[in-house]
Amino acid sequence: MRSPAAGPVAPLPALLALLLGVLGALLAGCGDDDPWALDRPVPAASGTVAPGFLGGVAAPHPESTVTPRAGTWDAVSPGPGYRVVLLSYGDDEPSRVLASAVRAWAADEDVALKEITPDDAHDVVPSITEAMDLRPDLIVSAGNDLIEALAVVSAHHLDQQFLVVGAELPEPTGNVTAADWAGASFRGRGVGASSVYDPATFTPERAARAVRAGVAAVLSGHTGIVIWLD
Repeated sequence: MRSPAAGPVAPLPALLALLLGVLGALLAGCGDDDPWALDRPVPAASGTVAPGFLGGVAAPHPESTVTPRAGTWDAVSPGPGYRVVLLSYGDDEPSRVLASAVRAWAADEDVALKEITPDDAHDVVPSITEAMDLRPDLIVSAGNDLIEALAVVSAHHLDQQFLVVGAELPEPTGNVTAADWAGASFRGRGVGASSVYDPATFTPERAARAVRAGVAAVLSGHTGIVIWLD
């Protein structure tokens, strides 16, 4: 004997649409909502470097050093959604000052920032690879103990932009820019530097200028050079 109906039954098309909607919502909830997972072009920068940024040089050749006039980088900012990985390593005060300067700049400019810190010396190369796997617009290196590994890895990944603050590579490729000063020109163990290392020169103010000037160089397309600050 047929049971009495409990109520109206939804038409099949409407029921199917409801089920598909629920399934879509579940699948969306299981997806990766990390915006870093999305492919997109590098956001266009706003502003340009002022005359004197390249120290009177029209087009510096790779590996050259330029001394920009103070403040010539102030008008340059990354575009919305610019992605940066801070790769920092070292318990010394200079390394901490540099890392803090990068964080402060990222907060001021509303930059999407992720941080990677190697566990030990054996983890440096894997950490650089991990940073590149995030597909950032820029990797900023802070800490002398990263230099030797960066010199090797960066030369094999020319499509990834790097900025080294407070140090430099001995023979940078076109994708590696450095921002340093007298007292902060470490280029690797056994490699001559252009100045004597002096931890006291790593002040928050000087580190902040190095980050901003270095990023301005990258955003302006002046890469593969050393930005030397007075």
